[in-house]
Amino acid sequence: MEARRQHIALLGSTGSIGTQTLEVVRAYPELFAVEMLAAKSNWELLARQAAEFEPDAVVIADDTFYAPLSDALAHLPIKVYAGADAAAGCVVSSGVDTVVSAMVGFAGLAPTLAAIRAGKKVALANKETLVVAGELVMEEARHYNAPIVPVDSEHSAIFQCLVGEKSSSIKRLVLTASGGAFRDVPAAELDRMTAADALRHPSWEMGRKITVDCATMMNKGFEVIEARWLFDLPAERIDVAVHPQSVVHSFVEFEDGAFKAQLGVPDMRLPIQYALTFPYRLPIRGEGVRAFEPCLCGGLTFAAPDEAKYPALGLAYEVLRGDYGSGGGCVMNAANEAAVAAFLEGRIRFTDIYRTVRQALDTTTRRVSPLKTMADYASLDAEVREQVGATLAR
Repeated sequence: MEARRQHIALLGSTGSIGTQTLEVVRAYPELFAVEMLAAKSNWELLARQAAEFEPDAVVIADDTFYAPLSDALAHLPIKVYAGADAAAGCVVSSGVDTVVSAMVGFAGLAPTLAAIRAGKKVALANKETLVVAGELVMEEARHYNAPIVPVDSEHSAIFQCLVGEKSSSIKRLVLTASGGAFRDVPAAELDRMTAADALRHPSWEMGRKITVDCATMMNKGFEVIEARWLFDLPAERIDVAVHPQSVVHSFVEFEDGAFKAQLGVPDMRLPIQYALTFPYRLPIRGEGVRAFEPCLCGGLTFAAPDEAKYPALGLAYEVLRGDYGSGGGCVMNAANEAAVAAFLEGRIRFTDIYRTVRQALDTTTRRVSPLKTMADYASLDAEVREQVGATLAR
């Protein structure tokens, strides 16, 4: 691997992907340096990270925490910025080589686009970026020659399976899904499931929002949309299989009938490190790293998703078919973010998440309007959030 250190801007440094990215950086200090850290509101953890990695700059999106963060870092030569737009201004720095996009939700779109337009390599963990504005993002990536390497375990698996293969030989992609916290719960009982129940993921340790998305399978629907844009395949050639063991992270079927799959332990440090080191592979270092032993993994099972139990998955295919115009993904994401937040706060039932998103898609006033710019997406996102907020407040 090249000896020159890779200088990283990390968006969402205090979240699950962000903290695990820093574990990879910590394990290979000779290969990686942190140039910028950005977080939403956890200024205390951000301050500790900054003190350890000494980046050139830190960003706290919630400007109400600017003062305590600035005070905590006053003794260090670190620039401190605040506000929703600050991260987008920092990722374009000439000192940044790679941007790890790990912010949750719509908030990750603007800084990711800024990084792409600056020609940076993007290690993409923020799936909402492509759900909301996949066409725009991929057009910009091609125009600015900015490589996008997926971090999501499923898309990393497909990416790895496709190395050395011709795109014309791909017949089908199959994304695997654990089934989430309610995999073994009958559909009739989902109405009474609480946020605490939904956050008990059987395989992965992730943030609260994405864990709920796994329980509804909205997350898998988002991944179908993300795969469509990353790998330039239509929805009818992207399938989902429920795989409770979470060993096969996804697989590809080729025209000759062969399948390639990527297997491993459910540890996000593996796809994170691969995204940072591609096309090279290095040993995984760090506390708690487990080796995968095929002979001990037991049986591997796969099943088609239960459409009645996971109706959110079907929404993704409707969006990809264009049933809701060019803004369908934006509407879907905004409504889901608002609904999941309400569920986590105990204001709606688990099954109301899907109903809320479906209603937003069916009623938004700009469903068929063409979206071409970041301002268009931001306007629609705000409109949907306002609409959903008003509906849930009744």
